[in-house]
Amino acid sequence: MMREPIIILFGQNSELGYSPMKTKLGIAPIAWWNDDLEELSDDVSLEECLWQASLAGFTGMETGRRFPMDAKVLSPTLAKYKMSICGGWFSGLLLDGSIEVEKERITAQMNFFKASNAPCIVYGETARSVQGDRDAPLNRKPKLSNDEIKSYARKMTEFAEWCKDEGMPISYHHHMAAVIETEQELDVFMNQSGDALTLLYDTGHMAFSGGDVLRVIDNHHKRISHVHTKDVRQEVIDGLDRSKESFLDAVIKGAFTVPGDGDLDFQSIVNRLASYNYEGWFVVEAEQNPIVSPPLQMAQLGYKELRDVVITCGYEVENFPQ
Repeated sequence: MMREPIIILFGQNSELGYSPMKTKLGIAPIAWWNDDLEELSDDVSLEECLWQASLAGFTGMETGRRFPMDAKVLSPTLAKYKMSICGGWFSGLLLDGSIEVEKERITAQMNFFKASNAPCIVYGETARSVQGDRDAPLNRKPKLSNDEIKSYARKMTEFAEWCKDEGMPISYHHHMAAVIETEQELDVFMNQSGDALTLLYDTGHMAFSGGDVLRVIDNHHKRISHVHTKDVRQEVIDGLDRSKESFLDAVIKGAFTVPGDGDLDFQSIVNRLASYNYEGWFVVEAEQNPIVSPPLQMAQLGYKELRDVVITCGYEVENFPQ
């Protein structure tokens, strides 16, 4: 695989003139517990999960179903393993719901994330989505007309502006089997939404949908605030029967994995983000069968690959504050 040239950029430094860009490396607990597929969940406690993630080298963890959603309860445990909250999923319903109801639904998580100094809430639209339905094949994903996407984008913008004003931004997660899945859908959605609505860029979901993972960065880099570094096994994806097999079937078959274990060129991806001065989190998120792909082993592999790549591309990896 041909890699693009490495571009190392530096920020301003008052003493030396320049300093390397900075980033943090996190991981999602979905490698240990899958919220949509109980059968793909390892029998580990929250503390074991945090310990393994810390042992691998990560300093951030996104939230999952085994996390107490109370900063006072969770903070001592996070500190014990030198971890911080680097985001977390919220199952959005704004496509078919009202903004006022969505405000009520997200308030508890928003308060928790503000108390935990999290960078953002990961907003995933689940209305009409078939991502959690194993009986729904991939080709039954919900589809909106361009006019419907435009209307939804305006609605999401108004909600995102409120979230930002409340002190906790949302980062929109395009997702397989959801309303905003493909590169074309994302382009329309981003072009019709406002700057308050930032983008969580998930490399694996975009590759799975058939999009150009570098072109998406070129088109939407100004709005990318969070990155999921999910790798893919292209052979698995190519072998799917999308008229019969679901998104969850694809996960079970091993469509996703950690950086360094699949087919995406993360040096080119990170280098492209670096060329636009991206300095947010890089989060490893790879739902897999923990029996086939032991979480600690995969976390260590993903961390090594990602750390090597970001350093090569000119980043300084920030550690947990002492």
